[in-house]
Amino acid sequence: MTTLFIADLHLDDSRPHITELFERYLASDDVRRADALYILGDLVEAWIGDDDDAELPRRIAHASRALRDSGVPVYFMVGNRDFILGEDFAARAGFTLLDDGTVHNLYGRPTLLMHGDVLCTDDVAYQTVRKQVRTPEWKANIMAMPLAARRAFAAKARQDSRAHTGSTMETIMDVNASAVAEAMRHAGVDRLIHGHTHRPAVHDLTLDGKPAERIVLGDWYEHGSVLKVTPEGSRLEGLS
Repeated sequence: MTTLFIADLHLDDSRPHITELFERYLASDDVRRADALYILGDLVEAWIGDDDDAELPRRIAHASRALRDSGVPVYFMVGNRDFILGEDFAARAGFTLLDDGTVHNLYGRPTLLMHGDVLCTDDVAYQTVRKQVRTPEWKANIMAMPLAARRAFAAKARQDSRAHTGSTMETIMDVNASAVAEAMRHAGVDRLIHGHTHRPAVHDLTLDGKPAERIVLGDWYEHGSVLKVTPEGSRLEGLS
């Protein structure tokens, strides 16, 4: 019995080998034998809408739907790069959409699942932008734009993101320990799984005097990264 977690693939036409790795992985025996696959956000570098007619969304939907049709549930949680992905694409891809901050019981252990960006509370500039772009009005304005204009907007947003990342201290862009503790305390769990920071690791914590665990998923910029959770425990593995 194994449940799989991935995040921060940032699939993009500029890195076709990673898209191919994603397709091979979803078609592999390792995944086809799993109890479930969870994708915790930032599946793509930029999502411009469920009506995107480019090849990449079609390939993603085909690979994911084939996995779901083989009997493996595919759960998806939006990240900061694909937060306007909606029910139309989810239906095509066979995704079961999850809210950020969902708690799922994994082999008897309730586990908090998050993308992770909301935990980076020290990055005030990012949190301000995040709040602005998550409003229904902002999303409606974006979706009213032609596809070509949305592609141009997404390209500019990626440039701005790289500039912000390059000029901000890494410690500011990491999760805030108090925010982590509060999220876990509010959810009533002793294990959190998230992505976003691209710093794969298993962190042992003490929460209200009791042992707890925070697991950070790796990104897929150079190679793949997966978390395997079993009744006996969990481990992070690389893919190539």
